Order: sequence, then structure tokens, then C-alpha cells
Amino acid sequence: MRYVRMYKWQALNKQCVLTLLSGLAIGFTVAYVALSQQTPFADPHSSYEMDLMEGPTVDPGIHSKNEEFHLLEDSTVADKLFKDVKVLCWIMTGPNNHEKRAKHVKNTWGKRCNILLFMSSKEDESLPSVALPIKEGRKYLWGKTKRAFEYVYRHYFDKADWFLKADDDTYVILENLRYMLMPYNSNESIYFGCRFKPYVKQGYMSGGAGYVLSKEALRRFVEIGLKNASGCSKSDNGAEDVEMGRCMESVHVVAGDSRDSMGRGRFFPFVPEHHLIPGHVSKSFWYWQYIYYENKEGMECCSDNAVSFHYVSPNQMYVLEYLIYHLRPYGISFHVEMPPELKDKKEFLEGNRKT
Repeated sequence: MRYVRMYKWQALNKQCVLTLLSGLAIGFTVAYVALSQQTPFADPHSSYEMDLMEGPTVDPGIHSKNEEFHLLEDSTVADKLFKDVKVLCWIMTGPNNHEKRAKHVKNTWGKRCNILLFMSSKEDESLPSVALPIKEGRKYLWGKTKRAFEYVYRHYFDKADWFLKADDDTYVILENLRYMLMPYNSNESIYFGCRFKPYVKQGYMSGGAGYVLSKEALRRFVEIGLKNASGCSKSDNGAEDVEMGRCMESVHVVAGDSRDSMGRGRFFPFVPEHHLIPGHVSKSFWYWQYIYYENKEGMECCSDNAVSFHYVSPNQMYVLEYLIYHLRPYGISFHVEMPPELKDKKEFLEGNRKT
């Protein structure tokens, strides 16, 4: 009887379509702020490592998709983007973090990647993880990054359009990433992330916030950069994101602008409250000297289609998962029409089938 009443109600309210792309609603993030912990951050290239809270001792379980309001969702556009904008995600992790962090990425946002890989120095079938021939430790992150992208290139180059690198304490909203990438051709030599301005002429992308390479950018990185480009360090040492930025520039991969139409950022190197709360991050902090584009404080800092946040504890991954994909303000609906890029492509394909 419950579902009979539900469908009758749905029929009488055809205009009520709940959130489709599940963008990061700022109001939800405020609730998150109250639950989050505040943590100091050092220079991004120092030896300081974040000691994140360990993951839940009990599996939080899965929020059923058969609940009343999930049954009212229309994921047509998101499903179309999943098929048309294929994203491979590889996660930087290590043996000590397989249980503490990596498995919580797998349980939350990682399941929305077209392909999900965990790059470690030890094989772990429970993730599973790839055992790369590299030592663990912050000083070897550049070497680990090179070997990870080489592995992806050898085994998955033709299975995805875009290739995302993220840490095991990064949370990514894949629907928003695909929406951002939709206007671009993966055959363009371009990459996106949180753009910093020192060290590299065109800037470089923050490693913690995650960055995504086009298919052509990956090809250039492996075939040219790692073989004979003078701007790509052959050493395994060095700041991973800076070295990647230098290498991308040397093989003529463009550092893309990931901001939305209102100039608000989408990739963020810290947890939400560090960007949302005015004055939370002192103007003397390194972030304000590094950021490539002018960045506002407060609610105007962040796009409603934000893509990533960094330094997210395992517990907070589940909080974000709930706030973004499950919590719904009753009586507010959000409907998205098929974007022209997808609609035209769909009509073109359908026309070819008829002929």
C-alpha cells in the first residue's frame, strides 16, 4: 500500500523531480561544517603528513536506493554522462592505509568511477590494489605517480577518456567532474585541478585536490615526458604535483581552467569549512599566495558543482556521502534537461541507426 500511495502522489506531482546530478548543495555543507574537525595544514611540499582519524570500526552499511525519495529520482543525464565521459580513477595509497583510508574511498565515492584502481607498493585483493615497484614515503610520491600513470597507460588507455589521480583522503563528486569535462574532447592535450601559480609558468595542479588528465595528456606524459622530455624529472624524488606540472608544460599539455561560469572553484585542497568560513584560513597562509585565480571567502568560494575536497577523514567521507547523495529538502525539486552536447550526440546516433 505504501508504494501505491507513493506512485499516486508522484502522478499528481509530475513537476516534482528531485536532484539529478546531486551537486554539492552549500546548505548541506553547512551541516557538514558543524560535524567536521579543524586541523592545521603545513606547506604542501613539506614533510608534514596528515594524521587522519581512523575509519569507522563498524561498517556504516548502504543507504537503500529503494527508499521513497530515491525512487523519485531521474538520473537520465547522469547515467548518460557515465557512458559518454568515462573516467578512470586511480587512488594514491600505501599498505598502512588500505584499511584505514582506501577501503572507505571504495565504499563511498570510488564506486562512481568507470574504473577504480588503488596504487600501492603491496597487492591487496580486498581493494584490489596494484603493487608498484616503488618505496613508500612522501619523498617517493613523484616516482609512484610516474609508475602509476605508466601502469594505467599500458593496461587501460583505451578503456577510459579521462584519468583522475586522487589521494586516499580526497573526496570526489564524479557527476560534477563529468559535467565539467563534458564540453571538452579527451583528444585535447589538457588537464584540470586546483591550479597553483608558483614554480611552473602556466601553473600546476594541487596533488591533494586531485587532477584529471585527458587521454592525449596521458599519452604525451608517458610516451614523450617519461622518455625524452627534458622538463620531466627522471628522479623518483621531488614534489609530485610540481613535477607533474613541469612535465605537463614541457610536453605542451595545457593547464585548464576548472572554475564554473561564475568564476568559483571546483577542486579544493582542504576540507569544506576551510574554504567556506571567512577568516578560517589566515591571509598570511601559503594557500593565498599559491592559488592561481582570485578566490573569495565564504559561501561564494565554491561552485555548486564542486568536484573535490582534500584532507577528508574516513568518517567524514560517509558524512559527505549522506549529505550529497541522500539528504533531501522536502518540497524542493531540481530538474536538468539533457545538455545540448549530449542531446545532439544522441540525435546524431539515432539518425544514423535509422538510415
